[in-house]
Amino acid sequence: MRIFYKPFLRFPSSPLSVGVLDLKIERMDRGKKPAKATKKPDLNQRMDIREIIRENALRFLPAKALCRCKAVCRDWKLQISAPFFVHNQSHSFRSVSGVFCQVAMCQPSFIPLDPMAYGVPDSQLSFLPELVKIKSSCNGLLCCQGYSSEKPYYICNPVNQQYKKLPKPSSYHGTDPAVVLIFEPSPLDFTPSFKLICAFPSADLDNACEFEMYSSSQDSWKMFREIFFGKIPKSGVHVNGVIYWRTVPNGLLAFDLLNDRCRIITSYDSAGALGMVNGKLCSGVAIPGSIQIRVLSNTFANTARMGHKANVWEEIEQIVVGKTHPSSEIHVLCVEGDVVIYRARSSVLCFNLKTKKISDLSTGAEYDSGHVFVHYVNSLVAI
Repeated sequence: MRIFYKPFLRFPSSPLSVGVLDLKIERMDRGKKPAKATKKPDLNQRMDIREIIRENALRFLPAKALCRCKAVCRDWKLQISAPFFVHNQSHSFRSVSGVFCQVAMCQPSFIPLDPMAYGVPDSQLSFLPELVKIKSSCNGLLCCQGYSSEKPYYICNPVNQQYKKLPKPSSYHGTDPAVVLIFEPSPLDFTPSFKLICAFPSADLDNACEFEMYSSSQDSWKMFREIFFGKIPKSGVHVNGVIYWRTVPNGLLAFDLLNDRCRIITSYDSAGALGMVNGKLCSGVAIPGSIQIRVLSNTFANTARMGHKANVWEEIEQIVVGKTHPSSEIHVLCVEGDVVIYRARSSVLCFNLKTKKISDLSTGAEYDSGHVFVHYVNSLVAI
C-alpha cells in the first residue's frame, strides 16, 4: 500500500508511533478485502418428499392404508414392517376406524368408516380357537369371550391376527359380564400393557355384582373388595381412571380404580350411549328429530343442597336427523373422539363432529336391536 504525503499528515517520530501506524494501515487493508462468496446449496442434498412422508407422516395412518403403502418402494416396506414403527403407529393413530357388528352365536363383521383407508384381513375373527363374542375394544385391541364351558377371555388385534388367552379368573363371571378393556399406548413402553375390568353377578349375594381386574403386567387377576347392590351393568367406558357403567334408569355406576370405590351418578338417560370426547365422559341420547351429545360437567351435582342450579351434563352438540325418524327408531351406537355412530331404522350412519357431515355406512345388510356394535381403531399394535 502506498502512502502519499499531504501537508497535514504528520509522520511519527518514535518507533512506538510507527507500530501504531502500521497497525492502522493493516486494519484499513483488511477492510478493503473482498467478502467471501456464499456457497450455493447443493440440490442433491435436499430431502426427498418420500423420505419426509416416511419419517414424519406414515405413523399417523391406519393399518390398511399402511399395508397399501408397502407397495410404494422397498424402503417404505422395511420401515412399516419394523417393530419400532409398529410401536410408534400404535401410539400416534387413535381415531375410530369403524365398528364390529355381531349377533349372538354368529361370527362378527366389520363396518369401516372409509373402506379405502380402514379394514382388517379377517373380520370374522376365525383365527381365534373358538367362536367368540366381542365384549370391548380400546386403541386397536379387542376383548372377546368364548362360548365354551370355561367362558375364556381373549385379547386380540384382528390386523395382525395376534391374540392372548387370559388365565382363568378366580371367580366365575357368568355368560354375560360387563367388561371394559383399558389400553393406553405409551411412547416409552414397548411392551403393550392393558387391563381388563369385569363386573359380574355375585355368587354369594342376591341382586349384587362384584368386580375383578386382570393386569397384563402382572399376568394375574385381582379381586376388588367393593360390592355394588343393584342391577348388573352392561356397557361401560373408561375415562381418566374411572369406569362408568349404565345401571338403573337415570343412573350411572362410577367405579374409581385408584380408590376401589363405586358410587351412583344420577340424571342420566339410560337409553344413551357412553363414550369419551376431548378427555371427558360423553353421552349420546336420541330425542325426536335429533341426537343430543352431552359431556359430564359436574360429577358431584347430585350431592349438592336442594334447589341448586348446577347441571350434571352440558350439551356440546345437537345432530339433526330429520323428523322422519322418531326417537324410538334412533339408537346411538358409539360416541368416541370425533365421530358419532348411530342406527336409524335398519341403516347405520356416522356424524363427524368436526366436519358436521353425515355419511351412510350401510353395506346392504339390515341391522336391528339384536345386533351389538363395538367401535374399533385400525392399529398395528402387537400383543
